[in-house]
Amino acid sequence: MALTPKETVAYLDEYIIGQKDAKKAIAVALRNRHRRMQLDEAMQEEIMPKNIIMIGTTGVGKTEIARRLAKMMNLPFVKVEASKYTEVGFVGRDVESMVRDLVLASINLVKAEQQEKNKMLIDEYIEKKIIEKLLPPLPNGASEQKQADYEKSYARMREKLRNGEVDHLVIEIEIAQGFGELGGDMPPEMIKVQESFIKILGNKAESVKKEVSVEDARKALRGEASEKLLDMEAVKSEALKRAENSGIIFIDEIDKIAVSAKSQSRQDPSKEGVQRDLLPIVEGSDVSTKWGVVKTNHILFIAAGAFAMAKPSDLIPELQGRFPLRVELSSLDEETLYLIMTQPKNSLLKQYEALLSTEGVTLVFEDDAIRAIAKISQLANDKTEDIGARRLHTVIERVLEEISFCADEHEGETIMIDKALVHEKLDEVVGDEDLSRYIL
Repeated sequence: MALTPKETVAYLDEYIIGQKDAKKAIAVALRNRHRRMQLDEAMQEEIMPKNIIMIGTTGVGKTEIARRLAKMMNLPFVKVEASKYTEVGFVGRDVESMVRDLVLASINLVKAEQQEKNKMLIDEYIEKKIIEKLLPPLPNGASEQKQADYEKSYARMREKLRNGEVDHLVIEIEIAQGFGELGGDMPPEMIKVQESFIKILGNKAESVKKEVSVEDARKALRGEASEKLLDMEAVKSEALKRAENSGIIFIDEIDKIAVSAKSQSRQDPSKEGVQRDLLPIVEGSDVSTKWGVVKTNHILFIAAGAFAMAKPSDLIPELQGRFPLRVELSSLDEETLYLIMTQPKNSLLKQYEALLSTEGVTLVFEDDAIRAIAKISQLANDKTEDIGARRLHTVIERVLEEISFCADEHEGETIMIDKALVHEKLDEVVGDEDLSRYIL
């Protein structure tokens, strides 16, 4: 989906309040990728993505902006935490594993698209397999009369299966069990060794017989149907191409691997080591995966961090240069918290109203109550740690705890959440700073 930057920002405005600068920066970065793909190959190779560092406290929308866009545009997207990686030679995840995660996300994306495209064929394959278990085929040489009767019975059984009338029946199916997912977080060298063993031992997937309900059999056979009916080589090829040209890697907590100038030892081997390992991937290099070699030159990297104890300038200069765009996200004030609860599609209050409606309870939030929740959330953020919009979850849960617990007693009722109820539930906690540190 090739949206203009204005259309992209308008879409994000439906879900995320404020943060115009961050929205614009990412909208332009994604549009530039679309523009690049319209050029000739020689020029495409020269144009590198403008990676972004987003600076802001937790809960202000850094991850949500990138995640929403990737989901809307159907792009391969992975979110990783910089603090989880260790320098090469140390125990832990190596930084190249983020590229392997991206390729896996891309394969799942392309596979899901192909499954949707071939849904009819896959459903027919699953139906045939299940019906053959419920209505065993006739032996060779059966009379024409028996064949005609069998076809009528087959058609009736297929109708029942489609209507869900036989979902409760238990059948025995064979499920192929191979060697599972190769690799995982292992380095490419270990994956190659694993693959070599499989070649020696034989790569035939063993079939295991299992007794399952017809409903569960549908799910179990979907993987087998996909493997048989989809061109998996074409899926891999398309997935690699998308990962290279459209992939987004969101590196959270980048500030945790920055070494502050105030640090006693400027040369922190673990943190600086991770930065130096990260550098070639962001610069552009070839990463081996079990699906093939991936060039990282045109993957878009979005880094994010609070930068409370360190500054972006505390990153090694080479890495700073690979993130040319800096965007600062503003902290959330009382008015913004109020808008977050009322304006976005599927806002927090709409979610709570929908949850309780399943129990027959109609929840209505008065405007004064919403403003009181926003004010108390802002106060809690100021007094304790600023966790942004996530504070709203804590505060609203506290207000609705009793109602939610006794929802079955209020079936068919309309419950008004007013300002008095909000203050009744929260004033004591907010007034006691020590208590609010633990409860809010």
